[in-house]
Amino acid sequence: MAKHAVEANFDGLVGPTHNYAGLSWGNVASKSNVNAESNPKQAALQGLAKMKALADRGYMQGVLPPHERPHLPTLRSLGFEGSDAQILRAAAKQAPAILAAVSSASTMWTANAATVSPSADAADHRVHFTPANLSAKFHRSIEHAVTGRALKAIFQDEQYFAHHPALPSVSHFGDEGAANHSRLCGHYGEPGVELFVYGQEAFNQQAPAPVKYPARQTLEASQAVARLHGLADANLVFAQQNPAAIDAGVFHNDVIAVGNGNCLFYHELAFLNEERVLAEIRERLLGAELEAIKVSAQQVPLEDAVSSYLFNSQLLNSPDGMLLVVPGECREVASVSRYLDELVASDGPITSVEVMDVKQSMRNGGGPACLRLRVVLNDEERHAINQGAVLTDELYARLTSWVESHYRDRLVQQDLADPQLLNEVRQALDELTGILQLGSIYDFQR
Repeated sequence: MAKHAVEANFDGLVGPTHNYAGLSWGNVASKSNVNAESNPKQAALQGLAKMKALADRGYMQGVLPPHERPHLPTLRSLGFEGSDAQILRAAAKQAPAILAAVSSASTMWTANAATVSPSADAADHRVHFTPANLSAKFHRSIEHAVTGRALKAIFQDEQYFAHHPALPSVSHFGDEGAANHSRLCGHYGEPGVELFVYGQEAFNQQAPAPVKYPARQTLEASQAVARLHGLADANLVFAQQNPAAIDAGVFHNDVIAVGNGNCLFYHELAFLNEERVLAEIRERLLGAELEAIKVSAQQVPLEDAVSSYLFNSQLLNSPDGMLLVVPGECREVASVSRYLDELVASDGPITSVEVMDVKQSMRNGGGPACLRLRVVLNDEERHAINQGAVLTDELYARLTSWVESHYRDRLVQQDLADPQLLNEVRQALDELTGILQLGSIYDFQR
């Protein structure tokens, strides 16, 4: 008998060093805003407001912490020596691009934090977590160790939760986490179909691949994660992302498709072999019929989908259908705004649209879906997690006050070399681990 379960969203709290360094080749928004002045305080408050709005609607909402940035252990491993101030000064002078990379607040996008499989799908009936190695980008490849510690601190009980190390950090096993993974099901507590989307096959040089931008996820990585999580073949679909979409700036599948329950909302250029992918999902989806909502290029040109992040939206169950939470940019692009009005007016599973202001994140290339990691939990698992990381009215008030106290409202690239910024970050994070009851997860605490 299936257990009652809910889908919790664990959002990444935007870090104090949120800045626009343009580090992500293939991410159009990231490159177009390079070196612009950022507002870390506003970014964090926007993210918290999104979390609170969904929690107020009754959705289970959790919080994942930012990482220590600038990350001095990485700079030391690259040969910079001396005091913290000396290291920052030397890095700013000798290797400003490296300093920018180790200062990135990219951990806010927790869709990349890990791949999560619910207990209903796993052979051992536990929830499985594998942190993404994010090996395609240096600034993100340094995240997985602390991400793993944070996940273990929240999902501690080994009776219910299983944690795996990240895959080997090499291009053959490039893994971008849940940004290239979705789950379709009849009910959250029943076995579902785990859809792994990849950009290329690492060991098959004859397979189709993008030309302009790199494919970050490999088939081999997706297959490895599925094995680690103990997923049966009957619960799996592996789909290749359309190389043309990657070359248009669709660096992750969640920029071109989103799924929830029995609904898959996608652009016609999302998948290389669309009909085969849909047929496999339909064949494996038990207890429900697939609701495939296909958006044509005539309705929404691919470049409009990328600039608005229409598909990088949260698709959530609601009492009267499904709710699509979109970034404000969707109402600024004519074709997308028109399509959303038509979508809600149609007789389909998506019955309402809500706009969220996450502009600070969007300028760096991440919409509402990038900011959250989805974790399906049954009632026993929900009670077994660290409740300190679950958003309540009280926690929201504490985190808002914490951001107001510790974050700057203006940050430019030159500020990253300021030793005082590093001290501010460490003080803030030390306080945060107490608020969220995480223990000592950061290098400077250990």
